[in-house]
Amino acid sequence: MHDIVFIRQNPGAFDAGLARRGLEPAADAILALDARRREAQTTLQTMQNRRNEASKAIGQAMGQGDKDKAEALKAEVADIKAQMPQWEEQDRQTGEELEATLATLPNLPASDVPDGADEDDNVEVSRWGTPRKFDFTPKEHADLGPALGMDFETGAKLSGARFTFLRGDMARLHRALAQFMLDTHTRANGYTECNPPVLVNDDAMYGTDKLPKFSEDSFRTTDDRWLIPTSEVSLTASVAGQILPDLAQPIRMTAHTLCFRSEAGAAGRDTRGFIRQHQFEKVELVSICAPQDSEAEHERMVRCAEGILEALDLPYRKLLLCTGDMGFGARKTYDLEVWLPGQDAYREISSCSNTGDFQARRMNARYRPEGSKKTEFVHTLNGSGLAVGRTLVAVLENYQQADGSVIVPSMLAPYMGGIERLEPQ
Repeated sequence: MHDIVFIRQNPGAFDAGLARRGLEPAADAILALDARRREAQTTLQTMQNRRNEASKAIGQAMGQGDKDKAEALKAEVADIKAQMPQWEEQDRQTGEELEATLATLPNLPASDVPDGADEDDNVEVSRWGTPRKFDFTPKEHADLGPALGMDFETGAKLSGARFTFLRGDMARLHRALAQFMLDTHTRANGYTECNPPVLVNDDAMYGTDKLPKFSEDSFRTTDDRWLIPTSEVSLTASVAGQILPDLAQPIRMTAHTLCFRSEAGAAGRDTRGFIRQHQFEKVELVSICAPQDSEAEHERMVRCAEGILEALDLPYRKLLLCTGDMGFGARKTYDLEVWLPGQDAYREISSCSNTGDFQARRMNARYRPEGSKKTEFVHTLNGSGLAVGRTLVAVLENYQQADGSVIVPSMLAPYMGGIERLEPQ
């Protein structure tokens, strides 16, 4: 949600930020609604004050025996009461229109975010690792996986397209990756492990900017709950409506959960394989921090995600997303793309975003700085640390052997019970 005070004071800067997002100016329309609402609120306050004064004066007039004055005051109070509903309705209506308008506008990009129309304009920041040279033609995971326990046919039979049934050592490797990520983030990176609900209400989805704009991208239950598209929703919304004590240190949370996405806007993309599923698992990273700490916290979060890829010896590149490719709630986003030799391409495996106070305003999450009587909105950040299924894909393609087997990365040995490679069955 946007700060209406900022828009009042900086309408040009607000429209300039929207323009960088490819949107038309909106400040004039917003300020017109804001003016009508403030007019209603000011009028109501004036009327309430006068009603109270007149009501008090009625008693005084009656006590003095001045019935004519008392009757005149009663008529005035009655007239005020008769007029108030129309101003209350204007306050309610304009308030709802204003909130609805603001709720559909994306976050403004940070000053160092590059301008651009789409993913082709993202800026590569760095690369890590050297892609392995194969003495055979490497396969894509969709061709390699079925003999190793990645059962696409059964998944489709049970649930339809974009569902997969993992079996045997493949399922164990998937679990091992998630456990390795969680252990690293909690033991080495200072995140607190959480196990949040995967069903949430409208408020949680709205507060994390998933509603109303992206309702079609998520699954809704018959009792009006939502299956989370990411545990960012549950973790971030856990501080909704709170006034936190001084955030001398950021609150850092991580969770490994199921995630669900309808992929409404991805028709025809990645229909083969395990890249884009309706149901998948992700280890999420969320930070709640003071505004002055959010930029450093963003860089730290990205490094935590990078550390998982480096530990697994998976080559990757880091991108700074342009204004046209950045998510709705983000003010700045880094993507990590892992090298997939079967596709001969880098593919997204993590996205880490700083949303500033955009989500905090929607969910009314604040903190009280030390020594201050006033509260401020927190800053929220979220990132994948990592998408488990896509990491499994990267391991399969990068560690594949000519005979169709896949070597298990050595750092996963404690989680694999002595299994050193996946063998074709």
